[in-house]
Amino acid sequence: MSTLVAISLTTGILSGLWGWIAISLGLLSWAGFLGCTSYFASPNSGLKGLAESLVTNMTGVFWAMVIIHASQYASLDILGYVITAIVAFMMCIQAKQSWLGYIPGTFIGSCATFAASGDWKLVVPSLILGGLFGYLMKASGLWLHQKSSQPKLSTEQAMETR
Repeated sequence: MSTLVAISLTTGILSGLWGWIAISLGLLSWAGFLGCTSYFASPNSGLKGLAESLVTNMTGVFWAMVIIHASQYASLDILGYVITAIVAFMMCIQAKQSWLGYIPGTFIGSCATFAASGDWKLVVPSLILGGLFGYLMKASGLWLHQKSSQPKLSTEQAMETR
């Protein structure tokens, strides 16, 4: 079985499971899929990619809340746009820190927060669990590919290895 087919199978199964878990826990299934997407799109894989995507997603949530709260104090619409411009700059410049270098992850977290009308208490666990599911989708798919690609031993060969 190819790597793509194996990851596709595990992603399909775990996507259905995620949908059920998200609804059961009252989470945002779509935000979880953004967390999953953030992991899959991360330039790194494995636990490093998971950490990178989760950390940047959380900074995105933070920056969105900065925009939401600061804009409430702006009496003119133009000030809200200026605040957005300054914060968008900050969202990008934070990438000078290597562990915050995954800029799309930051924007994914921010967009999820805006889409949820600033309900960060719902967005955060949805993104985190979604990212974990993304990690599990890929890791289990790679495991399945490895297991399916191992040469099959004949009964005689299997007996000899015991």
